[in-house]
Amino acid sequence: MTAETKASVASSAPTIADALASASRPPRANALSTSITFGWRALLKIKHVPEQLFDVTVFPVMMTLLFTYLFGGAIAGSTSEYIAYIAPGVLVQSVLFITMYTGSNLRTDIDRGVFDRFRSLPIWRPSPLVGMLLGDGVRFLVASLITAAVCLAIGWRPAGGVIGVLAGIALLLVFAFSLGWIWTFLSLILRTPQAIMGVAGFTLMPLLFGSNIFVDPATMPGWLQAWVSVNPVSDLVTAVRALMDGAPVGGELGIALAWSAGLVAVFGSLTMWRYRDPR
Repeated sequence: MTAETKASVASSAPTIADALASASRPPRANALSTSITFGWRALLKIKHVPEQLFDVTVFPVMMTLLFTYLFGGAIAGSTSEYIAYIAPGVLVQSVLFITMYTGSNLRTDIDRGVFDRFRSLPIWRPSPLVGMLLGDGVRFLVASLITAAVCLAIGWRPAGGVIGVLAGIALLLVFAFSLGWIWTFLSLILRTPQAIMGVAGFTLMPLLFGSNIFVDPATMPGWLQAWVSVNPVSDLVTAVRALMDGAPVGGELGIALAWSAGLVAVFGSLTMWRYRDPR
């Protein structure tokens, strides 16, 4: 074959670029699918580093047993009486306390350069962040179920039954997901995971311990009652307690949901602003 013939054949053959251009492309992934994919990534990290489950397994058990048997006799006269009051509250405390790990884990990924790659992908921009929070939601669910099981084992008998307990856990997960956006935003403005943990712990302490989780606010001094009455965690605990006890749910349910929506609106927006412009 002459050189002219080879050139003619080469010019008439389709190029790789032509073949790719003519081929049908798969549809672009939507926001839901990409978020679920990143949520699965968060769960795979637990598979490879199972130590991450320590905070959702050991911590809830420790907190439940410690507060029940340490304060039960002094506050309610017996642990069996106290567990009926504290069980929904200690469930809320256990889950909200471990939300702080959301920010530290994200900061670790950012320091490793992982999110620089995610920003370059042709996907819905918030997908990595939303997916991470969805993955953490599974961890929160595990913590909730473990805490509920421990409370049942030591004498808790919720009048609301299985439906009431599941409804209370669902409300708690919604609030925990919303609270996670605060730590997500902090992970984008603070430099180290340790700094995030410090700020998160400092923020959570007055919210959790200055609430109605452990005792009736009526026994508190007036200035502390004023704080407990405006503390969103108190409204959350009251709503969860009512659902699990089978009691009528008052306006605290709406307040807890309103706080959840407000946290997502404010800190979700701040997070995306910072995520788009990390400088």
